[in-house]
Amino acid sequence: MILFISKFLLLLCLNLSSYFSTSLNHDNSFSGYDLSKPDTVLILPDTLREISGLTDIDTATIACIQDENGILFVYDILRNEIREQYNFHVDGDYEGITLVGKTMYILRSDGSLFEIVDYEARNFKLHHYTTGIPANNNEGLCYDPDNNRLLVACKSKPGKGPEYKDKRVIYGFDLSTKKLSDEPVFSFELPVIKAFAQEMKLNLAVREKKGAKHSLNFPFCYSRSSRDQKLYLLSAVDQ
Repeated sequence: MILFISKFLLLLCLNLSSYFSTSLNHDNSFSGYDLSKPDTVLILPDTLREISGLTDIDTATIACIQDENGILFVYDILRNEIREQYNFHVDGDYEGITLVGKTMYILRSDGSLFEIVDYEARNFKLHHYTTGIPANNNEGLCYDPDNNRLLVACKSKPGKGPEYKDKRVIYGFDLSTKKLSDEPVFSFELPVIKAFAQEMKLNLAVREKKGAKHSLNFPFCYSRSSRDQKLYLLSAVDQ
């Protein structure tokens, strides 16, 4: 696994055969980011070959998970080594992680959330929440401090039926009530995003799948930037 670190941004690149550079103008500018020129490239150990989510702890340290084991890894990006690791649950498909104060939140693909209170403590407390999120495949997680909630992104469609085929959503998980929002807080239509990309003359990856061309698999993971109050979403397979 290779971890690419760009200024102001930790970007997890999974099995990308090539990397992209996108330059949007006016209100769509990626100010301060150049994903084609990482500041640092780290070769991670085999233990993190299936790394599936990360969150920054400080300027030198990140916390990360991999999608097979219930282990929280604390990684030193300056020394390029695992500093600590904590077993928090049984093996599973863990996809997202975010830090709120001293509490780690970890998302499993089925929508389950794990809350590790004071994660550095020897006897940390672990709470499990069954969110009831309607999508079967959920991979994005970040903290929204303005609304004291977690944002949970669905990789798969949020319901059955043709009306959900091209829809992707993000739900809010209130940290006060520990409840999922009844309705998505963000909703995206894939054809609209595709049309926007074409209008901006952005190159979308195209691949054949079951005889049809697909150019968006969205979202995979994302981050909320407190620096510019924006959400950044990544469609990893499609770059």
